[in-house]
Amino acid sequence: MTPAVIQLAAEAAERKSAEVTDWGARIAWVVGLLVFIAFVYWLMRQGWKWRGALQSGLPELPAAPGGLPEHRLALTGRYHGSTTAGQWLDRIVAHGLGVRSRVELTLTEAGLEVVRPGANDFFVPAAQLRGARLDKGIAGKVLTEGGLLVVTWAHGDTLIDSGFRSDRAAEHAAWVEGITTLVTQHSSITTEGAER
Repeated sequence: MTPAVIQLAAEAAERKSAEVTDWGARIAWVVGLLVFIAFVYWLMRQGWKWRGALQSGLPELPAAPGGLPEHRLALTGRYHGSTTAGQWLDRIVAHGLGVRSRVELTLTEAGLEVVRPGANDFFVPAAQLRGARLDKGIAGKVLTEGGLLVVTWAHGDTLIDSGFRSDRAAEHAAWVEGITTLVTQHSSITTEGAER
């Protein structure tokens, strides 16, 4: 071996690699990040509770009456939430209306039955239905144009938009037509009754 190679080998043996990881600093960063995530989650939870407290004046959701007439339409899909009508970002969380879930919708002459496994079921009487439309979004959920069935209904003094998505999106148009027909029929019956 040449003296230059021997010298390089000796220098390499004397040098030590710098420590790659400072474990104390890394653990501190991870703990800090976890505390920050927990704090953000806590703030979100407090905001949800606060919104629920603000909406505490909303009456309890009606349950479906026994012996509903034969259904006009039925679908399975997802419930994406409810908002104040016309304000697609003003989510309603009172009485479990803010909880997303699977859904089974049934439209009958009596109204709209909403069955949600794992969440509160409710019933919208035909007199409270105000209409339906195809839309692309509701608080926290944006889909393609026409990908969401939005049903507008009255509950107490509040008009509510509830968003649904069928497992077969092609059904949405039939639902808009079916709800519109039911609303028209019910309003004409109400008008005739008022004129008598």
